[in-house]
Order: sequence, then C-alpha cells, then structure tokens
Amino acid sequence: MKGVHFLISTLAILASATFLVSASDPSPLQDFCVALNDTKSAGGYFGAGAVFVNGKFCKDPKLVNANDFFFSGLQNPRNTQNPVGSNVTAVNVDNLAGLNTLGISLARIDFAPNGLNPPHTHPRATEILVVLEGTLYVGFVTSNGDGNRLFTKVLNKGDVFVFPIGLIHFQLNVGYVNAVAFAGLSSQNPGVITIANAVFGSKPPINPDVLAKAFQVDNNVVDYLQKQFWYDNN
Repeated sequence: MKGVHFLISTLAILASATFLVSASDPSPLQDFCVALNDTKSAGGYFGAGAVFVNGKFCKDPKLVNANDFFFSGLQNPRNTQNPVGSNVTAVNVDNLAGLNTLGISLARIDFAPNGLNPPHTHPRATEILVVLEGTLYVGFVTSNGDGNRLFTKVLNKGDVFVFPIGLIHFQLNVGYVNAVAFAGLSSQNPGVITIANAVFGSKPPINPDVLAKAFQVDNNVVDYLQKQFWYDNN
C-alpha cells in the first residue's frame, strides 16, 4: 500500500508541475517552428489539414533559411517626438518568424528627456530590462492580495531590473539626455496592455458611470479623459 500511496503522491506532484509549466509558453517539441500566417506558403508540411502551433502555422523545415531567424536595425535611434516621449521597438513572433514556439522576445526602448514608457502590463511575460544609455526611474506595483506595494529603483547605464509577469510597471527618463534600454521578455508574444489607453481609450468607451465610481471622481473628469488622444508607443 505504501508503494501505491507513493505513486499517487508522485503523480499528483507531476500533475501540479505540469499545470504550473503550462502557465507560460509551452516548450517546443521540435528544433523550430518558423511561423507562417497562412497554409498556402507552408510548403505542404501540414497538407490539407494545416494546424496552428501557438497561434501560428509552421513552415516546412526544409524551406527554412537563416533569414527566418534574423532581424536588423535595432542599432538605430527611434523617433521619440510624441506625447509620451518614448518609442518601443518590439522584436517578437510577428516580425521575427523564427521566434515561434521558442518562448522569448525582446524590445528596444528609446526615451527623450523626461520621456515615459507609461504604466502597462505584459499578460504573458516577465520582463528583464538593461539600461544602455541614460538614467531611468523604473518600478512595478504588486497585486491586490499583496497590498499593491510599489517597488522602484533608479537605473544607470549597465543596470538591470526585472518586472514580474502580469504586474503593472513603467520606466521614466529622469536624466537630461536621451536614454536607451533593451528588454528581454519570456514569451514569443508577450502582449502589452497600457493602462491609461485600456481604461480611458477603449473602443467602444467604458460607461463613464463605471469609471467615475471606480476612480471616485466626477463624471466630467471621466468625460475629459475619454476625449483625450491616447498615444500608443508600442
């Protein structure tokens, strides 16, 4: 009986581990699965019954080449002349097909002086940020159950900071010159939800009564905010 109990306990632990692992991008079962947006260019790999892998079709491995794993141009400064003073250049499965199923992506973030990467979340990824130039004030807020605690740090060139998956975070250039940072993300398609855009710029708009009650402000304030142009720097 002890052996049976041990086996049941082991299976329960493995089941729990499998559930936890499935919370992030699944591990690939092949060397690569270069993404395609349609089956017509799949080279017959899946035949008539083409399937999605992580939301993308797989290219026939025999037709894959080095360019499927290549992206160029991140060395060039980006235009930060916009309302928030920042520009995010994402490199994910949508513009680097070879990332499909590999569970990783990155982004270059350019900041003008006082430029902000506004509070946002990545629903599918943890982010690790390294500062290449400038000085950034960064932080994240924990979930309701943890009391919405704010963790902040001022980062200089060469400093690294981690933003846990799903938590609201931000970066602000507190220096007098342009700043540049690179971010690695633990998903091929981390997603981004900019808080102000989502709450006040949704299409169609959220009922003002909902937002007035949630933020404990007058409906006129909500109406003013919903009429603003919510710039998306991603």
